[in-house]
Amino acid sequence: MKKFLLAGACALTLSTPAALLAEEGMWLPSQTGAIGDAMKQAGLELDPATLGDLQRPPLTAIASLGGCSAAFLSPQGLVATNHHCVAGSLQYNSSPEADYLTNGFLAATLADELPAAPGSRIYVIEDLRDVTSAMLKGAAKLEGRARYDRLQANRTALIEACEKQASRRCDVRAYFGGQQYWLQQQLEIQDVRLVYAPAAGVGNFGGETDNWMWPRHTGDFGFYRAYVAPDGSSAPFAAENVPFKPKAFLPIAKQGVKEGDFIMVAGFPGTTERLRTAEEARFYYEELYPYQQRMLAGYGDLIDALTAGNQAAAIAYAATLQGVENYEKKIAGQMAGADAISLIEKKQADETAFRSWIAADPARQAQYGAALAELDRLVAQSDNEALADARRGLLGRGQLYGAARRLYRWANEQAKPDKDREPGYQERDRAFMSQAMQRIERRYVTEIDKALWEDAIAEYRKLAAEDRYQSFDSFMQGRDLASFYNATALEDAAKRMEWMDKSVADFKASDDPFIQLAVATYDEAMANEAGEKARAGEMQKARSKVMEARLAYAASQGKTMFPDANGSLRFTYGKVTGKAVDGQIWTPFTTAEGIVAKQTGRGEFDAPDKMIELIKAKDYGRYASPELGTLPVDFLSTVDITNGNSGSSTLNARGEFVGLAFDGTIEGVVSDWMYDPAINRTIHVDSRFMLWTMDKVDGAQRLLAEMGVTAE
Repeated sequence: MKKFLLAGACALTLSTPAALLAEEGMWLPSQTGAIGDAMKQAGLELDPATLGDLQRPPLTAIASLGGCSAAFLSPQGLVATNHHCVAGSLQYNSSPEADYLTNGFLAATLADELPAAPGSRIYVIEDLRDVTSAMLKGAAKLEGRARYDRLQANRTALIEACEKQASRRCDVRAYFGGQQYWLQQQLEIQDVRLVYAPAAGVGNFGGETDNWMWPRHTGDFGFYRAYVAPDGSSAPFAAENVPFKPKAFLPIAKQGVKEGDFIMVAGFPGTTERLRTAEEARFYYEELYPYQQRMLAGYGDLIDALTAGNQAAAIAYAATLQGVENYEKKIAGQMAGADAISLIEKKQADETAFRSWIAADPARQAQYGAALAELDRLVAQSDNEALADARRGLLGRGQLYGAARRLYRWANEQAKPDKDREPGYQERDRAFMSQAMQRIERRYVTEIDKALWEDAIAEYRKLAAEDRYQSFDSFMQGRDLASFYNATALEDAAKRMEWMDKSVADFKASDDPFIQLAVATYDEAMANEAGEKARAGEMQKARSKVMEARLAYAASQGKTMFPDANGSLRFTYGKVTGKAVDGQIWTPFTTAEGIVAKQTGRGEFDAPDKMIELIKAKDYGRYASPELGTLPVDFLSTVDITNGNSGSSTLNARGEFVGLAFDGTIEGVVSDWMYDPAINRTIHVDSRFMLWTMDKVDGAQRLLAEMGVTAE
């Protein structure tokens, strides 16, 4: 993979000092006191305390979409995120006659803004507070399932108390393996509308070919708007609703970034595994990831084949396929990156040093030795189950079977007091459950679902008989899949919704084959879940004690640890910089000329004709970079991100908006397990390219004015 001065890339100053590389870290707002001086030294111009205060900008402007990150860019609830984060809503609103996925969408007025896909939410951060003592109350002497149940009861009580405030969505998450717990409180906005997204030839320019690659020329941006009831309260979609007025919004920087500039990213990173043990790293990279990568590659190929030549089917499965291909490529990159940085060997060396530190002191050995041994036992047990779990999990690829299972679980949980129901099946989850059933309508084609489920069942049956679901195998004996699809009513959205209010007895009396299968497999699934919960209780006790030791070990070396990402608010900082390593030269910016160089006019490289004409005419106006002498498209930085950070706003040293993070590079995705400043780079779409596209290409002057940007 040779990347020298490729088309549309700008020269890299090879003397960029190592000091420009960011420190690793996805930091909690509460940790600003510990790292504030380092941030100031790196170039932050704001008071670091500002980043620790959720009642002050810029963090009050940061939002979550429940899987992607976002931020408010206007006083009228306009939300910027990535194009691929609004793709589900583009897909949901598309048809062969109005293909917004391909052609883009721009609402001419507020009245033209479209409802986002069912279940879409905008969550506005309000609080993130330590609730460790309340979570661990009564759990100290408990083991296994009893410990799990106590922790779950404490969590439910904390969430219930928090959500007594109207329109709040609260959650309690574990940090440092359950050594700490924090409650995240967010305002839940239910009425989300699609405002603008450029054509796929901009927002997904380069497609899967360029995914996780550099140089990149993708305008991965789009806009939602948050709406509320006329009295300002959160409410479902209604014609009379009005734009939400956020406490703060990010100002658009009047000048873009240049090489060496300090930047920050704020968002909601999903999951990292850096605090896992060396044995867990070995298992994932040598066994689990290779299997998952093969399964995802085959799944994507099958969807491609089944939707070929059928535009309606391609639209229906577009979001699914994009997610599958993205994750498959990420896993492949993780495995290559692990080899490149000798991940397993480094993890083993780090763990040996940590264990030696414990063993060197009899008091530490007495305090932590038993927990370390227990964690080793539990990890080995978990590894033994994980591959079979992955293969069994493929059965969920059948959408109607998955829907039937969720609906029957819903009926069983409704028979319990709300506080005793499983998370995801409480009254607070009713709207999400209903919308999940509704979404199937536009993401389902009978023959395709049948073929995908048939393929999944064939893979599942490669398991040894003792590792399969006995109830599933027994029910399927002598049945062909066509009989399921011929006799079911679950393909009808209205019929699916009716099951939301039916009893367990109604399910047991049903003659729908998918419902019957869900009933037949329920008891075995619950028995398996009970065993998993018991192990989870044991794991929390052991891992949290080992993490207590890890924190003490870091402190003994004068280091501040940050917890693994878990979907809660974090910020990270770094520098705009390219990369020069192993004979490769990566420049920090790509430019508009690179779009023309890659343009083929078809497939993944099909930018709008108007964009190509403007670039050829070098009609960039004031959006051009003075340093580059042309229009920047994307840029690289050293900030530390992962999945979930998609759509995260990129801020300059003054807290002004300069772009959106949207990807990493393929060899750097191993950072989920280990950050290496020599190879880790984040890719951002430059705000100047966003504004230029809105102004010159798509005519979105209404939105520019709303954001305080004067169009040319």
